[in-house]
Amino acid sequence: MTTNSENTYHVPVLFKECLDGLAINPKGVYVDVTFGGGGHSRAIFEQLVGGHLIAFDQDPDARKNAWEHPNFHFVAGNFSYLKNNLRLLGFSKVDGILADLGVSSYQFDKPERGFSIRSDQPLDMRMNPQNPISAFHIVNEMEERELLIVLAKYGEVKSPGRIANRICMERQKRTIKTTGQLVEILHEVSPWKKENQFLAQVFQAIRIAVNNEVEVLEQFLEQTSDVLKPGGRLVVMSYHSLEDRLVKNYMKRGHLDGSIEKDFYGNVLKPFTEITRKPILPNEEEIARNPRSRSAKLRIAERGE
Repeated sequence: MTTNSENTYHVPVLFKECLDGLAINPKGVYVDVTFGGGGHSRAIFEQLVGGHLIAFDQDPDARKNAWEHPNFHFVAGNFSYLKNNLRLLGFSKVDGILADLGVSSYQFDKPERGFSIRSDQPLDMRMNPQNPISAFHIVNEMEERELLIVLAKYGEVKSPGRIANRICMERQKRTIKTTGQLVEILHEVSPWKKENQFLAQVFQAIRIAVNNEVEVLEQFLEQTSDVLKPGGRLVVMSYHSLEDRLVKNYMKRGHLDGSIEKDFYGNVLKPFTEITRKPILPNEEEIARNPRSRSAKLRIAERGE
């Protein structure tokens, strides 16, 4: 097992609550679909005695945090292919799945990845560097109408049309190559005293579009009911309302759009039972220690019979 410090890569949020939520069986099979710095994975693996852990991460930098062990399996890929990769490894059913969604502290803090509003680096924002689409393409090549939809849907910003128009007008004058240039362009349409929040929302929208994060999450959630054993746990931590809404709908109602399907007797047909009726939130102490945890929401559900 590597000695890399998790704190150099990502500070786990609601760490104990995530592990408790999995209700780990030492002989079970567990999946961490967002390996990152390996903090959650190491803690899960340490509780296994004869069990197996499968970790997913599409970021090549995360691979450096993996370790060698016959019961540890690293998948260098996107977790939207959960079911296929588990089958390739010889696992049809697992006892628990953990997903800590969003961008890691490491990715935010590495300026050249282009996730941060506080640096002037190439527009990138790709979680997988092999992805042919980067933030550069979204900002410079996307049609204005499409850009408006991205900003409205994924950033939930006010006046998305005005923002999209501003970007499109500026890119006619020059190619927008860096995060710093984009921040400068957005300055004129940012709300007074709330510029950082506004910029974060715009960057979030572009990042989600670059990485197809909503579609990936939808594909992942719909596979979890097929691969979890009866009584298996699904533990998902999200950081914005789009993610949380999908997770909540699937756990609570069995459908991503929140629709309800009932049997002849009026019982709701759904694969999961919520362990937490409301999301678990970080306390004030954790938020003070790690401000990025402020928006975290943790939901836990159990696979039915």
